[in-house]
Amino acid sequence: MSIAVLALALAAFGIGSAELVIQGLLPEISADFGVSIPTTGLLVTGYALGVAVGGPIMVILVNRLSRKAALLALMGLFIVGNVFCAIAPMFGLLMCARVITSFCHGSFFGLAAVVAASIVAEDRRASAVSLAFSGLTVANILGLPGGTALGHAVGWRWTFWAVAFIGVVGIGGISAFLPRTADAGRATVAHELRVVREPQVLIGLLVAVLITTAAFSFFTYVAPFVIEVPGVSAQTVPWFLLAYGIGGTVGLFVGGRLADLKRVATLIGTLAFLVLVYIVTFLVERSPGLVWVSIFLVATGFATVPPLQMIVVTAAKEAPNLASTLLQSAFNTGISAGSLAGGAALWLGLGYGYLPLVGVAVFTLALGVARFPLVWAIRSAAARSSGTSSWRLLGGGGTGS
Repeated sequence: MSIAVLALALAAFGIGSAELVIQGLLPEISADFGVSIPTTGLLVTGYALGVAVGGPIMVILVNRLSRKAALLALMGLFIVGNVFCAIAPMFGLLMCARVITSFCHGSFFGLAAVVAASIVAEDRRASAVSLAFSGLTVANILGLPGGTALGHAVGWRWTFWAVAFIGVVGIGGISAFLPRTADAGRATVAHELRVVREPQVLIGLLVAVLITTAAFSFFTYVAPFVIEVPGVSAQTVPWFLLAYGIGGTVGLFVGGRLADLKRVATLIGTLAFLVLVYIVTFLVERSPGLVWVSIFLVATGFATVPPLQMIVVTAAKEAPNLASTLLQSAFNTGISAGSLAGGAALWLGLGYGYLPLVGVAVFTLALGVARFPLVWAIRSAAARSSGTSSWRLLGGGGTGS
């Protein structure tokens, strides 16, 4: 695989670490600024909303740049944002710096996916996307615990300095190894907005929202779940988070490999698998060992990312930058919706043990939308294009059967 894709993965690791590490530093930041833990938790909410809203805005702003120049500009914003996080003298300024940093998140991953797919052979595109996104899952395994440990040892501000340094290394790798991509055929913003209104794009974005809503209705509360239901100690929770990180990495790579063969079939098959996994999780939730395995399997849901990425971007081939970034916004919208759905279930008194069933319900809905409306939209587009290369990219002419 191209070293340029590895440079994108390194930058993605830095961005993913910046997003996640705040969760491990909430007590230190709360004590430093004298604000409550729930108030400090708004740093997580603000970042997620910044990703969802800021990503499309940033893509429009960098529309006239080459993709390489756009990626470098976004990484520059990422570095500046984290430096301001490190030196912020007040909580409000830290919040502003976090939101500014988040603006580069969705747009970077959106552009990185398009670039990664464009610099490899056609039959390796989904694998390249999964490798570029692997930095995000590795951030779960290394970035979150490593950044938290650094913040505990020498102060939370040093964690942001470290993340900014990773950004410097990432921007160096992109500058040195990423080839300049041609700007021929770049669409205007108005044209891109018209293209992403295609039915298969809109339905694909809806599937992305449903997938992450289902996943985060459970994962948002995974720490209290493993403490309250199987009854493990708080000290063992990181081992369950490690299972999630490893499972996500495995799922991402397997999904990329399978999506290179059959994209629609990979998406639908993974969704059906996840419905079964969440049912099994509910049935075995009293056993710590089986819950560890089930959380690993839950995380393999990252296998949906490469096929969904390629389906949406291929459908919007005349507006790949905006479509890919909107997909990242859809994922982050689902994260917010998932945490609200899980919280609503708890508020209604269902208890942590019933959260996997919330995931079952929403994954079943996602499976239905992917299996019927999405496949219908893809087939309709294929019929209109009379078997063009765009359709062949979706899986060699099949719908996933």
